[in-house]
Amino acid sequence: MSSSLILRSTIPRTLARRSALPLGIRQAQTWNYVPGGPIYKGTVNDPTTFPPPSRTHGSYHWAFERLLSAGLVPMTVAAFATTGSSYPILDGILGISLIIHSHIGFDSILVDYVHKRKFPILGPIMTWTLRATTVGVMVGVYQFNTNDIGLTELIAKVWTA
Repeated sequence: MSSSLILRSTIPRTLARRSALPLGIRQAQTWNYVPGGPIYKGTVNDPTTFPPPSRTHGSYHWAFERLLSAGLVPMTVAAFATTGSSYPILDGILGISLIIHSHIGFDSILVDYVHKRKFPILGPIMTWTLRATTVGVMVGVYQFNTNDIGLTELIAKVWTA
C-alpha cells in the first residue's frame, strides 16, 4: 500500500514539473517537435514547387493561345477562297499556325498527364520527343510549301475532290 502511494504521489509531480518548463529550457531532447509530424525529403509527399510568377507563362501565354485558335478560322477560310500559288505568305502563316496550335495542345496533354514529377524518365523523354517532332513537321511543311503545291492548294484540291 505504501509503495502505491509513493508512486502515485511522485510520478504526477515529476511529470507536472517537467511539462511546466518552457521548451527552450529543456536541453535533453535530441529532436525538435514539428507540428504535423516529421517531413521526410525525397518522397511522394513533398510539396509541389510553384514556378515564379511570369506574365509570359501566365496571361500572355493564355491570350496568345486564344488569339491563335481564333485566327485559324479566318486563315482556313482564306485558304479555301484563294490559290496557293498566288498567296505563298498565306501558306507559310497557315502552316506555322497549325503547327504551333498542335504543339501547344500536345504539350498541354504532356503537362497534365505525363508530368516529370510523376514520370521522372518518361516525362522529359516525351517532352523532347514532342519538340523534335514539331521541328521535323516544320521542316516538312516548309518543304511542302516551297517545293510542292502548298497547303492552300492542297486544301482547295481536297475541297473540290
